[in-house]
Amino acid sequence: MIRTAFPMSCLLALAAHAAPCRPDAALIEQDRRYEDALRRADVAYLENWLADDYVWVHNLAVQTENRAQLLGRLARQRVSMTSRTTGDVQAHASGDTVVLRGLSSVQQFNPDGSASRVNRYRFLRTYVTVAGECRLLAVQTMKVFSGPAE
Repeated sequence: MIRTAFPMSCLLALAAHAAPCRPDAALIEQDRRYEDALRRADVAYLENWLADDYVWVHNLAVQTENRAQLLGRLARQRVSMTSRTTGDVQAHASGDTVVLRGLSSVQQFNPDGSASRVNRYRFLRTYVTVAGECRLLAVQTMKVFSGPAE
């Protein structure tokens, strides 16, 4: 079972990346990989997944990042994230545009390394079809919780 599950999940992820955006399990899996790429600061992966005019509006528009700014920040990232997970993901579609909404939990060490804390965000992520391939165009996050990790 495990031997077939991993290859099948890879195929689902590739299908989401090489086809127009669809509100399906493959796109939700690809979105999970986006979160993991942020955690690992995987710039190479994100360069292939983000639309050229990508934008991320952070908590209450305190910060806005475009594609180049996000990739630059991740290349310099020194914050140690222990996990980034999503849940309660819902898909909404219109034509080749899909908006995912859900809850993202980010666990990381405090800057002094003394303890770990968790931040939870409601997110909206907009996926669009660009030249026949699904790409992440826009993200908006809103912090809903911050506190010590359990």
